[in-house]
Amino acid sequence: MFEFIRTHQRLMQFLLLLIIFPSFAFFGIESYTRSQATAGATVATVAGQAVTQQELDAALREQLDKFRQSYGPQFDSKAMNTPEMKKNVLDELIARKAVAAEIKNSKLTVTDQTLQQQILALPGLLKADGSFDKERYLNYLASQGMTQAIFDQRMRQDLTVEQLAGAVQNTSFIPKTVVDRIALISEQEREVQMLNFKTADFTSQVRVTDEMVKAYYDKNAAQFEIPESIKAEYVVLNNDVLQAQVTVSDAEVQEFYKNNAKAYSIDEQRRASHILIAAKKDASDAEKAKAKAKAETLLAEVRKNPASFAKLAKENSQDPGSAERGGDLDFFGKGAMVKPFEDAAYKLKQGEVSDVVQSDFGFHIIQLTEIKPAMVKPLDEVRAQITADIKKQKAAKAYAEAAETFGNTVYEQADSLKPVADKLKLKIEVADGLMREPNKALPASVLTNNAKFLTAIFADGAVKKKHNTEAVEVAPNTLIAGRILEYKAASKRPLEEVKPTIVAKLTQSEAEALAEKEGKAKLAALKTADSVAGFSDVKVISRAKPQDIPAAAFVQVMKADTQKLPAYVGVALGGGGYSIFRISKVSAGVPDTAKRASDAQQIASMQSQQDLLTYIELLKKKAKVSVNKSALVAPVQAVQ
Repeated sequence: MFEFIRTHQRLMQFLLLLIIFPSFAFFGIESYTRSQATAGATVATVAGQAVTQQELDAALREQLDKFRQSYGPQFDSKAMNTPEMKKNVLDELIARKAVAAEIKNSKLTVTDQTLQQQILALPGLLKADGSFDKERYLNYLASQGMTQAIFDQRMRQDLTVEQLAGAVQNTSFIPKTVVDRIALISEQEREVQMLNFKTADFTSQVRVTDEMVKAYYDKNAAQFEIPESIKAEYVVLNNDVLQAQVTVSDAEVQEFYKNNAKAYSIDEQRRASHILIAAKKDASDAEKAKAKAKAETLLAEVRKNPASFAKLAKENSQDPGSAERGGDLDFFGKGAMVKPFEDAAYKLKQGEVSDVVQSDFGFHIIQLTEIKPAMVKPLDEVRAQITADIKKQKAAKAYAEAAETFGNTVYEQADSLKPVADKLKLKIEVADGLMREPNKALPASVLTNNAKFLTAIFADGAVKKKHNTEAVEVAPNTLIAGRILEYKAASKRPLEEVKPTIVAKLTQSEAEALAEKEGKAKLAALKTADSVAGFSDVKVISRAKPQDIPAAAFVQVMKADTQKLPAYVGVALGGGGYSIFRISKVSAGVPDTAKRASDAQQIASMQSQQDLLTYIELLKKKAKVSVNKSALVAPVQAVQ
């Protein structure tokens, strides 16, 4: 946005917030406020609380998992196995404990009402009618391995962190003079002309000798290396292979269907329409009485003319999700609606209209429009699914025995993959061009590109003796073994083969140097005697409108000292040559009210984040942090 802000060192600290505060939602604070120390050596103390080796190792593993999720199986875990990374993660744990200690000392709390409102507002847990989808909520908790009590506790803890952070961030202040100064810098316009010394114009002056080529070839030998590679055959054992070999009889299908009838049952479904007169749970008695009275009036109209229900819903219902459909809520089963609504709907017969029903959302008038009775899907409808399920079960049971056979056979008959392929009915496949390191361009599903398999196939026994690799587990219930068909050792491309490439590179670099040399000479002359000869037409540029000025040059042009005009700036553009920029005029530009307001918000946000980081540092000092530095330089074991 702004050059001086972009390059300001403290902006990098804002990235820390992306680690510290979202972490509370993931872990909960309770693990940082325990008074008793967990097992393991103490690597730091914060406010009298220990940060143990066990906690640090767990945090390192969690960070590693995050990187693996982001970058896939090709992520190199060695990047985490450094003292620097260990220190960064420890700093994060220290910050968490310092914040947690302050929350405890300040006795920050969250009321039950606030907690309930926050849970009800969670995205994805509301139905079309605005009611809370408890079934989806409970399914989410189950998927995360949490009980409702644990989730409530973590939510409560997260909200206390927000209280603490908000108390700091909401008091941040940026003087208007600072905002105005930044706006003036952003809006400033400069009239610029450009004189280019293109690399291509100097290539004809370059003479590349054989000595220069040989020297480059020797100095940059790594550029011309051909890595060792392997052509290998391999076999794979997994559940998919075993499933293809499994047969399922009709009797087995029928028995499975009989024993799992409930899985193929569909509970009774009901379809209803409703008219909602909204009234919040915490509304006053007068507001609730007014809403109920309106609902009673509408109910009377429905009683007189039941056919008018859809029309009355469109005109009066305050449920935006269903009102436009005449109040229709489509089919639902038990547990899908709030309890008062559900109880009333399941007491009605088709076509009946309920009395006024009160829920946390207000007052409902419910019309039951259709009933789908409970049913069991016929066998023919689910036969294919049952067959697939039985095959999966059989394959899973067969895998353990097949895996043992697989491993034993590739080891005992190490000179060929044919015995294991014949014994387990596996297909021998071929992969070419395998390197020691995984090819990052290939998807994770390519098993021969797995790091574990590549380590095995490049092992001495496989390369020198041409033996089978061991059985390598490259995914859950997936084994692979390989054998080298052809090995190509690392080599170096011959000089004559790569000579044209070297000549082109040397020509380019020498031409760049000539362009820069002439450009700098011209720049020195212009600073002595101003001239516009050879320069392009005048362009008006600003930080918001760089025109077609190269990015590398634009920053230098906008930073140039313009106290004395014309001002000159010379910039080497690499392959683009060398350019001289003549700045002839500087003006204030046209104020952009909307952009100024937007920039002011961004600056205020930056300041609030910086204030929060400063506050965290103060909390760490207050917490009297001490660190066992020897633990930081010790070998990292947690992420192997």
